[in-house]
Amino acid sequence: MLQQRENIRNVAIIAHVDHGKTTLVDQLLKQSGTFRKNQVVRERVMDSGDIERERGITILSKNTSVSYKDVKINIVDTPGHADFGGEVERVLKMVNGVILVVDAFEGPMPQTKFVLKNALDLNLPVVVFINKVDRPEARSLEVVDETLELFMELDASDEQLDSPFIFGSARLGTSSADVENTEGSDMTALFDAMIDGIPAPQGDPDAGMQILISTIDYNEYVGRIGIGKVENGVAKTGSEAVIVNIHDESKLKKVKITALFEFDGLDRVEVGESNMGSIVAVAGISDLSIGDTICGVNAPAPLPFARISEPTISMHFCVNDSPFAGQEGKYVTSRHLRDRLLKELNTDVSLRIEETASTETFKVSGRGELHLSILIETMRREGYEFQVSKPEVLFRETDGKKEEPMEIVIIDTPEESTGIIIEKLGSRKGEITAMAPSKGGYTRITMSIPSRGLIGYRTEFLTDTKGAGIMNSIFDGYKPYKGEIPSRPQGSLISFETGEAVPYGMYNAQERGELFVVPGSRVYTGMVIGRNARAGDMEVNICKKKQLTNVRASGSDDALKLTPATIMSLEACLEFITDDEFVEVTPKNLRMRKKILDAGLRKRANK
Repeated sequence: MLQQRENIRNVAIIAHVDHGKTTLVDQLLKQSGTFRKNQVVRERVMDSGDIERERGITILSKNTSVSYKDVKINIVDTPGHADFGGEVERVLKMVNGVILVVDAFEGPMPQTKFVLKNALDLNLPVVVFINKVDRPEARSLEVVDETLELFMELDASDEQLDSPFIFGSARLGTSSADVENTEGSDMTALFDAMIDGIPAPQGDPDAGMQILISTIDYNEYVGRIGIGKVENGVAKTGSEAVIVNIHDESKLKKVKITALFEFDGLDRVEVGESNMGSIVAVAGISDLSIGDTICGVNAPAPLPFARISEPTISMHFCVNDSPFAGQEGKYVTSRHLRDRLLKELNTDVSLRIEETASTETFKVSGRGELHLSILIETMRREGYEFQVSKPEVLFRETDGKKEEPMEIVIIDTPEESTGIIIEKLGSRKGEITAMAPSKGGYTRITMSIPSRGLIGYRTEFLTDTKGAGIMNSIFDGYKPYKGEIPSRPQGSLISFETGEAVPYGMYNAQERGELFVVPGSRVYTGMVIGRNARAGDMEVNICKKKQLTNVRASGSDDALKLTPATIMSLEACLEFITDDEFVEVTPKNLRMRKKILDAGLRKRANK
């Protein structure tokens, strides 16, 4: 018989990137008494990865719990970037309601629409938290109207349109249900809205056990850990169980639950049993996947689960074969590379890894450039050394017609930059769907554009808007192929010989274009060291020293003035390279190079 478990709430926090989800979780943890009075807690405590902390973004969803008025509130913090949308889609299956965080100045943004649509499709109740009301330019009332318009656009039900609105500042730790007085003193208003506005989990405590796995974690000591909600029955440590999956009827495997954990604050606490409605972590099952249901032995029945979105972009990861190979990395062989990529599949379900005809090359497919560049950055920090090719989109055929992934891109730009942005994205097959003046002298442009049209554009975009523009994109399904897109107009400057970059050689080379290396850098023949000012590649010798003679002319030996080099980030390198180039990734350096290093062989291959 169905019952509600009143002393539990399961809540996900969803929002557009940078609207304050992780900071909000900090405050809920602090104000619920999770930390000791004198405990030193760093900001954005849920962003545990180094890359998450440096970039200020959440990559993996995280679980935590707080207690308020004898109710345990399980909270899932989700990513905001479109590339990690697969994480959001899945974790919503664990919860009974969501807190939608919206910036009191920016209002609903593209990713707000995406995450809210996911929540509404699952009929989840919503509590809207208008964050950052302490910003001087906050416009809370207008943002409420914009949010309600978004609800209507997404066909929300009457109950969902009646969602409570709470105003506050996650940074200051305040919340208020009063639109006239948004000051508030603490998070009580939001806690109350969670208890009242989000229903308790419902299920049959006497039925057979059913746990739907929504997230996979990995631990060196216990292997794979499945995280999900106990939908029905009771889960017990040491009990026999069966794994089934609604999308794979052949999956039917007997297993044993060796350890069971619940979340308490930031810790996982081992428990003997977990009742219906609890969010648990299950250890001891080696080949557990997302979407599996762990059932009691007597009547195994899989629970419904959305299919994981397919990847849209791929690139090749290869063993490093440059002249400097093996000098800076700890793991350099194809076996190291293969094992590390397969290990990533343990936790990242949006990733696909395929073997190729060469044992030294692997095809890796993901949800977007950011998704793959985070994997590359993680691996180089772990000591791996390898090469990657230019990202390519994955085409498909439907009824004999070629289709490609499309994106909706929303751009907020200063008015003076609109012309050049429309011109550049137009040449990349972008079509304007809406354009309107935005806040503070900005214009908002909405475009439909092929995913490949955005590869290599973000760096240009920042230059064109002098760093003041904001660009957000979101996957919009597969549509008919739009035709050829012109590649970058300038060629590469290529090192003519192996050696050390010398100011004299660089001074002569910088007249040809923009350099990416600094004096003293080690370079090799065929390495890309700059951007040519013209079309076509050009070889330059930056290792050339000045010939010393005993003749001196006045003024000719004055110090050489070098233009500062452009230091390329990983994303900038991936955007810059063409189809015949690699990015060489090592723990210490990022270098771009031609696939064929020898100039003579390169010319022959081009013919």
